[in-house]
Amino acid sequence: MDDDYGPTSHSFVSQRLKLNYLDWGNAAAPTLILVHGGRDHARSWDWIARALRHDWHIICPDLRGHGDSAWSPDGAYTMPYFICDLAQLVHQQSAKPVTIVAHSLGGAISLRYAGLYPERVRKLVAIEGLGLSPDAIEERDATAFADRWRGWIEERRGISARSPRRYATIDEALARMRSENGHLSEEQARHLTVHGVNRNEDGSFSWKFDNYLRSSPPLDVTDDELHDLWGRIDCPTLLAYGNDSWASNPAKDGRAAHFRSAQVITYDNAGHWLHHDQFDTFLADLRAFL
Repeated sequence: MDDDYGPTSHSFVSQRLKLNYLDWGNAAAPTLILVHGGRDHARSWDWIARALRHDWHIICPDLRGHGDSAWSPDGAYTMPYFICDLAQLVHQQSAKPVTIVAHSLGGAISLRYAGLYPERVRKLVAIEGLGLSPDAIEERDATAFADRWRGWIEERRGISARSPRRYATIDEALARMRSENGHLSEEQARHLTVHGVNRNEDGSFSWKFDNYLRSSPPLDVTDDELHDLWGRIDCPTLLAYGNDSWASNPAKDGRAAHFRSAQVITYDNAGHWLHHDQFDTFLADLRAFL
């Protein structure tokens, strides 16, 4: 297949929502699912997908509330629903175990899925997908439970009054994208921006993701339950981290010890989007791992 030939867009239904995914062809090959992070979109994986499409049947979903997938009617984006969506996609795409590469929020979802269904995952790569560091969790837990709930309710009320930001031109949105990640090249930032916005009726542009994604629910599984899920993952697991990122290295903070078979790899001159920031090096490591 010509490398310039792009993916086809499809949809599936999960929990009454119509969700979008990209299919890069080569259906006879083993399935590789690429799961993007929060406030991102499936086209974020285009460079990885083009590089691996001849060896894999690559599927890239848009998470609910992201990209070209439907928004949750009540603006609720909680981990159980994200996991259920991924489980539905895997169920429909492959009878055999799949390989998953996932970033950030997508990594958190995929790690939990692999713990719930270890028999369904062949190999797993999570790019900065473990969530809060132990220090951040300790700081969060220092806030009274009721205060966290009250803060979340106030945050939701504020979001309800907030209109999506409008950019007069693509270049204005591009500038915002570049301000979020100074490691991105001009080409990367423009690609992510063009595929990450919708055009409004007045000709302006707004990001595709639902603003309610900015609000994290005050409840998730407990730390012990999460560590138990990680410990149930029985496939080879690669945990990737950028040395310039805000995220904590799990080899140093102790979280990697909860996995049966997890390798931690770090990248210099790379932030949270290390698969963009150090693409060639990450791709070489990914090929070797897969």
